[in-house]
Amino acid sequence: MELTDVARERIVADAVRAGEIWAQTAPADRATVLGMVADALDAAADRLVPIALAETHLPETRLRGELTRTTFQLRLLAGSAAAGEHLDVRIDHADADWPMGAPRPDLRRTAVPLGPVIVFAASNFPFAFSVAGGDTASALAAGCPVILKAHGGHPELSIATAEVVTGALREAGAPDGLFALVEEPSDARAILTHPEIKAGAFTGSIPAGRTLFDLAQARSEPIPFYGELGSVNPVFVTEQAAKRRAQEIADGFLASFTLGAGQFCTKPGVLLAPVGSGLVERLSAAALPAAAPLLNDRIVAGHRHVLDELLQHPGVTALVGGDREPADPPAPSLLATTADALLEDVDGILTECFGPTAVVVTYEDEKQLIEVARALDGQLTATVAGETDDAIVPELVATLARKAGRVLWNEWPTGVSVTHAQQHGGPYPATTAPGTTSVGTAALSRFVRPVAWQGFPDALLPDELRDTPHHPIARRINGLLIPGGSA
Repeated sequence: MELTDVARERIVADAVRAGEIWAQTAPADRATVLGMVADALDAAADRLVPIALAETHLPETRLRGELTRTTFQLRLLAGSAAAGEHLDVRIDHADADWPMGAPRPDLRRTAVPLGPVIVFAASNFPFAFSVAGGDTASALAAGCPVILKAHGGHPELSIATAEVVTGALREAGAPDGLFALVEEPSDARAILTHPEIKAGAFTGSIPAGRTLFDLAQARSEPIPFYGELGSVNPVFVTEQAAKRRAQEIADGFLASFTLGAGQFCTKPGVLLAPVGSGLVERLSAAALPAAAPLLNDRIVAGHRHVLDELLQHPGVTALVGGDREPADPPAPSLLATTADALLEDVDGILTECFGPTAVVVTYEDEKQLIEVARALDGQLTATVAGETDDAIVPELVATLARKAGRVLWNEWPTGVSVTHAQQHGGPYPATTAPGTTSVGTAALSRFVRPVAWQGFPDALLPDELRDTPHHPIARRINGLLIPGGSA
């Protein structure tokens, strides 16, 4: 049910008040609180997983593993925030002889939380990218309150997870209003445009994400909107790799694009293979997995719509599957085209088909790999299946690094490790903020902004800027990176 204007205002006002308290809470104390949230989610697994089973059609082993990932990333992000990695603390002491030609004042720079954030949950990861997922975890760890828009694909799980989160926050003594759930799209849009909201985060389709991004930018005060939207995650197979490892590549590609019934944002949706290598023949002769239920009816319909458009394209044929009659669940499909046809209509063929469908593109000359790479729009990932002595590889990798947030060498993009060096983002339309990541500890930096203090006495500075902080963290002092300690 849609909230009243008064109810929405109360949620935002509560978030503002909670945010003022939470931002002043020591990062180590915030980490303790979020650790209690993670513990509560782990303890509620036997309650939450059956609800997820009923609403998402995902297998129990996958859901339990995903819940483990969710609580792990809560703890990892909270610990990283406590270590101050996202603050990028810099201290420059006053220097009367600073060589720019004028004395340098005492300047000390850190980062402060943005303020209330609205997070739009995703459907395909009902734990890890949903209510208590990475966007929520990184915003809370960075010191921001969160208003969460539940995804309609798993409403009961969203409510149950939110109850666990709010209960754990209350028990830990966190300020009331630090986390809230809304269910209706109209409420979420109204909150996104509220002047007290300072950022938005989203995982989903290009049309929905672009609509929300445009709302965020059209405000009288535009705000950051961190949207992960869409990607076909191309795989480029060199001639030597196909000659030496055709079966290995075929098996890996089939396993990756059908993993989770193709419902991963990092699914390799396009594979470029050399003509005459036998790779296409191996793919067409392989036994594909049986049809598996998709997450919800909307995803079934979306997959069918894009599959039909591809099958109607004059340059595309069905290699395996590609049934003309709709089926639920849909069987995996492999479609085929050529590099020439693709380059004639990049937008028509390189389109994300979310679900168990991928396109195999054959090429005559390795130079076409560079042409296709240059024609790509922004991607989350790009993969090279190659050999170290391939002459084409250096230029290909350099081109792909300009197009994708993560470039892989002889590995598959499905499976996004939650770790310090992860980059889950890329140029538009993969994301709306290519300089950021939604996975890994660098995700914290999305929800803070830098502030410099000039000429302040030590007692009035934030702890991390003081000469002798209570909680030492790594800092850059007079240009030198110091692991921790006094300035």
